[in-house]
Amino acid sequence: MAIQVTDLHMLRDQLMVRRQKLENAVAKTQTANLLHLLEQVDHALERVDHGSYGVCEHCAGTVEPERLFADPLTQLCLDCLNPTEQRALEQDLLLAARIQAGLLPKRDFSTAAWKVAYHYEPAGQVSGDYCDLVQHGKDLYFMVGDVSGKGVAAAMLMSNLHALFRVLIPTGLPLEQLVERANRLFCESTLPTQYATLIVGRADDFGNVEICNGGHPAPFHVGGHGVAAIEAATVPIGLFCDQKFTSTTLRTTPGDSLVIYTDGISESESPDGAEFGSASLAKLLGACHQMPSRELVDKCLQEVLNFRSGSPRLDDQALMVLQFAPTA
Repeated sequence: MAIQVTDLHMLRDQLMVRRQKLENAVAKTQTANLLHLLEQVDHALERVDHGSYGVCEHCAGTVEPERLFADPLTQLCLDCLNPTEQRALEQDLLLAARIQAGLLPKRDFSTAAWKVAYHYEPAGQVSGDYCDLVQHGKDLYFMVGDVSGKGVAAAMLMSNLHALFRVLIPTGLPLEQLVERANRLFCESTLPTQYATLIVGRADDFGNVEICNGGHPAPFHVGGHGVAAIEAATVPIGLFCDQKFTSTTLRTTPGDSLVIYTDGISESESPDGAEFGSASLAKLLGACHQMPSRELVDKCLQEVLNFRSGSPRLDDQALMVLQFAPTA
């Protein structure tokens, strides 16, 4: 079978939902387009029943799963698209990449108390990593996450998260309730196999920080005291609609930094297959804790690049440094 059985059942459910919606629309107005779409959905369901769903109709190879999740009616693998279709897909991906880049916050973001720098780099044209900063009143909200999967499907979910938090933050909900509400909405709008690890935090002008961690690699609190991992975490968002989340609070002093990263940083590999690891990142941060946020981001990226020594980068990367630097 071209795709995993679990994914196949979910795609079949998705097709059945689409069929029901099409039937309702056809009952009101029988346009040629609606009837054609209904026929395509029926043919896709037949392929599911016959065990040929997800098999390229031209070369009998495997249609890329992420393309099936984005469009369950897809019947050709990438290699079998004609030149016109390939150009159209390339243009769509370029447009998606531009749209995603437009969702990112300002590159060097600052408030009266915080100086923030980040790095965001997709492994392909689009990324499933999530990175955002929102100032609401005197509070700075920061979000870093990693959506399950890769490519277009993950990028679509990343934009979903971006929209959710942009809408929910102005409601002024306590942080734990904010994440719980976002989790419920995210869970209700995705397939059962889709989830995201996520850090959501809120920092005020006095150095007080509250962090909620949903299954994400532990961020670091970096300062003259050393480097401390902020370990408290619950499950990723999107797994259970009624999941409760807890938060951790800490107090920073001027010059302290919070460092948040996705596993594309810590799981970078050397040519012999060794991982860079969170311990190496912590050691580096301890040696460079006095650097400004942008210099610290650049230093971390250079160390990861040196560690890879030319080995390919296989995952999206996101790294954010928030430095408490209040003005007098």
